[in-house]
Amino acid sequence: MRFRYTRWDDRRHGRARSTFEQLFDLFQELLQHAAGDAAEALNWLTQLDNRYGLTDETMGIGDFIEELKKRGYLQEDPATGAMRITARAERTLRQRSLEEVFRQLRKSGRGQHKTPFAGQGDERLPETRPWQFGDDVHLLDVTGTLKNAFRRSGAGEWSLREDDFQVYETDHHSSMATVLMIDLSHSMVLYGEDRITPARKTAMALAELILTRYPKDTLDIVAFGNDAWEVDIKDLPYLNVGPYYTNTLAGLQRARDILHRRKNRNKQIFMITDGKPSCHFENGRMYRNAFGLDRKIVNKVLDEAVICRREGVCVTTFMIARDPYLQNFVRELTEANHGRAYYASLDTLGEFIFEDYVRNRRKRMR
Repeated sequence: MRFRYTRWDDRRHGRARSTFEQLFDLFQELLQHAAGDAAEALNWLTQLDNRYGLTDETMGIGDFIEELKKRGYLQEDPATGAMRITARAERTLRQRSLEEVFRQLRKSGRGQHKTPFAGQGDERLPETRPWQFGDDVHLLDVTGTLKNAFRRSGAGEWSLREDDFQVYETDHHSSMATVLMIDLSHSMVLYGEDRITPARKTAMALAELILTRYPKDTLDIVAFGNDAWEVDIKDLPYLNVGPYYTNTLAGLQRARDILHRRKNRNKQIFMITDGKPSCHFENGRMYRNAFGLDRKIVNKVLDEAVICRREGVCVTTFMIARDPYLQNFVRELTEANHGRAYYASLDTLGEFIFEDYVRNRRKRMR
């Protein structure tokens, strides 16, 4: 038997992607690098089109922009006339980030994360047990209860007692309150290496994962530079670095304050950073030192890590730098908190976060 090999043809072996789909895919990627700046992404797209001929006679860049508006991805600011992406586009970016970051990972089922313990939980199991005070009425095993009553009293003088009642076992579903800390210090773009784009992409992916698959969980975002501040999930595509030092202490304090307000039993902090702590506030004034590891700054951070540990908050650090002295700081932080640390490269950052997040869900309920 002979085989004849020819060039792959989308039209013969599957649905060919339209010009709009190809441009839209590239436009989303450019938006990731432009921190959600639609005008800048469109400018880059136009330059790429001029150089590589991305468009054809069916759709030019102008047609593409009009189609984005028509489909609800792009709108014009009435005050300035500038182009900006819509809430629908922000949601699409989160979905794309989730698919891209977790494409190679094993897919998990929809819903909450199960624990291996039976008791008073959310999902009814086929197994039953004797009724206990406080059990929910909707878990009553009517058939089993009646069988117990007939077995005890017979059909002649039938009666129902407390010890006849049977209820179904339930499967626990743990819920998790997570604060994701993102380092926006200037070092995230120093030396020609873009570290903020994968960090931002991973944050969007994690947000979309929790919003769509773990609806009982909570996710809060904390950005930290000279200080720390909360960020709405809808603003994740626009996160960008600034001329900041790294106030890790303020970030941990803000994250811990948020977790105090959360009712979830399990609480954790994920911190994406590429550098050492280099500042903190003393009596309303900033103390800063960008050279080496200043023990005055480091010890304040370690003290906060111990406080988190005592309050049951695990800190998982994702270090996207290879410097040995920075890794030594992360080891100190991890030891103080009894937490976890990963020395992730930029292309595996999302994978580490996803795998650790899912694994942390299976924890003992005390």
